[in-house]
Amino acid sequence: MPAPQNRFKSRLAAGEVLIGAWLGLADPYAAEIAATAGFDWLLIDGEHAPNDLRSILAQLSVVEASGSSPVVRLPMGEDWAIKQALDLGAQSLLIPMVDSAAQAQALVRAVRYPPRGVRGVGSALARASRFSGIPDYLATADAQIWLGVQVETRAGLAALDEILAVEGVDGVFLGPADLSADMGYLGQLDHPEVLAAISEATRRIAAAGKAPGIIWTDEPNASRAIAEGARFVATAIDVITLAGAMRRAASSGKALRERVTAGGAPGPA
Repeated sequence: MPAPQNRFKSRLAAGEVLIGAWLGLADPYAAEIAATAGFDWLLIDGEHAPNDLRSILAQLSVVEASGSSPVVRLPMGEDWAIKQALDLGAQSLLIPMVDSAAQAQALVRAVRYPPRGVRGVGSALARASRFSGIPDYLATADAQIWLGVQVETRAGLAALDEILAVEGVDGVFLGPADLSADMGYLGQLDHPEVLAAISEATRRIAAAGKAPGIIWTDEPNASRAIAEGARFVATAIDVITLAGAMRRAASSGKALRERVTAGGAPGPA
């Protein structure tokens, strides 16, 4: 019995454009709501959200059960952190702040077992092997791992062609927020120079046969990204969606109160 098929990896390899969302609430109940909404993939954020291994595991479980594909973003690309995420059963990883081919090569080695890599062999204890229930896990795990790197600085853009040449890097995610800040336009994600840099990078990533990814929560930018070749696109963030909906609900409720009390309408008997 081989390792489970990574549907996120196989769908991207088949040329699909996958629509996803960002999970920052760090809660499995909220993750399950998002997972049943119909997104192709969901990113469990370990960089900016208050996640730890147990909360990542809980969200991984509910997302896997839903049919959406989980992608785990780690806070850094350290070998030990990658090993732990893979042993939990994550098969798609996104690593932030990759600025060089050397970094990318080290990440590729971290997600692979020896002799092709340096991933520690702890499958007997691991959920990934179904606790030794998958006899061929060690022989087949590498092929089902999808590795994405985030390019989100000027240094990363300068090294993009070298990063793209690294065998084992499956996708490159462009981070508009950090890239705009590094370019001197903090908070101006849609500055013309930032958008031009993203467009050019997207075309180069696609031309190299890798999957370009990005997050845009507005339709014009998301539409342009897809038209330019982006293949995994996040169009929503759970924190922002919930915060916006709750603010609108509070405002609507207070406006209703003002209308009723100003008009002197009687309350319920």
